[in-house]
Amino acid sequence: MDKNQKQKNVFGENIEPCSIKPITGWFRDGSCNTDKNDIGMHCVCAKVNDDFLKWCKENGNDLITPHPEFGFEGLKDGDNWCVCASWVKRAIDAGHGCKIYLRKTHIKTLEIMPFETLKKYAVDIS
Repeated sequence: MDKNQKQKNVFGENIEPCSIKPITGWFRDGSCNTDKNDIGMHCVCAKVNDDFLKWCKENGNDLITPHPEFGFEGLKDGDNWCVCASWVKRAIDAGHGCKIYLRKTHIKTLEIMPFETLKKYAVDIS
C-alpha cells in the first residue's frame, strides 16, 4: 500500500479521516493510512482518554509529553489519534481500552485484533 492509494477501513470501505487537529497518521495526513515502513502499524483511530493515556505512558508509550522537534503537541483526553494496533490491543487486554472509530481504522488492524473486540469499543456503529 502506498499513501496515494485509497486505503480501506475494517469494513473494506474507503478509510475516513481520523484527526486534523492534532494532525495524525503515519503520513501525517489526518488518516490512519499505512505502508510497509510503518512497523508500529499506526492503524487504529482512537478517541483517547486520560486512563488510556496514563496506562500507555506507564508502560513505555508516552503520548502525553509534547515533542515539538517532531511536530507532536502531546495528546489529551478526547483527542483522536492513529494509535499502534498493538498498543490498543495491550491496553484493552489490560482493562484500559478507549473508544475506537471503526470507519477511520485501517483494515490491517484485523491482523492484530478480531473485529468483535474492536466492535466492543466502537463509537461510530450502533
